[in-house]
Amino acid sequence: MAETNSAVLPCPRCQRPLPWETYNTSGATACPSCGEWIYAAVFPALFRPLEKGQVGEAILTEGEASCFYHMDKKATITCEACGRFLCALCDVQIAGQHLCTTCVETGKKKGRLKNIHKHRVLYDEVALALSLLPLLIWPLTLITAPVAVFVALRYWKAPLSVLRRTRIRFILAILFASLQITGWVILFMHLARR
Repeated sequence: MAETNSAVLPCPRCQRPLPWETYNTSGATACPSCGEWIYAAVFPALFRPLEKGQVGEAILTEGEASCFYHMDKKATITCEACGRFLCALCDVQIAGQHLCTTCVETGKKKGRLKNIHKHRVLYDEVALALSLLPLLIWPLTLITAPVAVFVALRYWKAPLSVLRRTRIRFILAILFASLQITGWVILFMHLARR
């Protein structure tokens, strides 16, 4: 008799089981118990009904292909990069492609998989740094203040971070840079009147 998979993920902070609604969301969600922001990504196999004691589909007849990584499991698909036969557990779907774990790792290392992010530029922090750090050498603000406004406006809708963040740094960068630009305009107008 098939039963649902009873595996649950614990919260890394409070160790209480996370509800199914927190798995594979588009962004970070709060743990219902402790409020810690988490992102739980799980393989689809966790949600499939399983036969008791089994972790994949067994080979039914002698002529069927087996998984490259699990010889006792039935192959359900081939890897689109290398052609290896994969069982349902080994199939990794990325941007509509079916890949094996080896090809995913190779693609990450060689930069072939564009959908896997190794890092993310925090443009809000770049804009704020461009508006504040040049104050130490104030003549640089003539250049960096307009650049800070440009970066803040250009990347306003860019993904901020994997973790939840606000756009307050963008707002502060625009405010500080605007004050610097206003100061330069007043200085140039004062010098022009002389």
